[in-house]
Parts: sequence; C-alpha cells; structure tokens
Amino acid sequence: MSRRRWAGRDRGSFTAELAAGLPALTLLLLAGVTAVDAVITRAGCLDAARAAALAAARGDQGADAAVATAPGGADIRVAVDGDRVTVTVRAPVRALGTRLPRLTVVGTAVAAVEPGLPAAGP
Repeated sequence: MSRRRWAGRDRGSFTAELAAGLPALTLLLLAGVTAVDAVITRAGCLDAARAAALAAARGDQGADAAVATAPGGADIRVAVDGDRVTVTVRAPVRALGTRLPRLTVVGTAVAAVEPGLPAAGP
C-alpha cells in the first residue's frame, strides 16, 4: 500500500526562494567579474610602468615603451627626479556596467638612472 502525499503549504516555495535569491546571485557574479577585471588591469598597469621606468632609466623614451603594454585608456606619467625615474600608469575599470562610476587602478614603478647617462627623458 502506498501513501499519498498531499500538497501542503510549502508547494512552490522553491520558486519563490529562487526568485528572491537570483538577483543577489547575479549581483555577486557581476561584482566578481569586476574584481577580476580590476586585477587584470592593475597587472597591465604594473607591467607598463616597469617597462617605462627601465626604458627611461636607460635614456630611452619611457612613455613610448609603456604604450605597448598599457591597458586601453591608460594615463602614463613619467617623472625624472635627479637619479630616479618614477612612472605612474592609471587606467579606468568599469564597475558592474555602464551607469556606475569607473574604478581607477594605478601601477607605479621606480628605477635608478644608469650611471654616466644624461638626464633621462620622459
């Protein structure tokens, strides 16, 4: 003999819980994608800053070396202060879509000017 289960009050509760939790899961997924994008962009900024600092320390144009590896829309600043070259690369990252303000990630590198070279150029 089999027992028959009668539909109780909890019928459809999974659908209601899914409908309530799905927007939160979507927001969490978008936040994770934005965080990964920010980390990748920061790594690109650091690579570009290192390349520019080493090039400027050798007496080459640092900004030209950074353009090849910098993320899209990056702002590159090369500063020479005596025997030190400091390069700062800033790049925007979109946060969770197009309507929210952008995040800005920064990568900075410092290198010593090679001895015997004239002042390095930006």
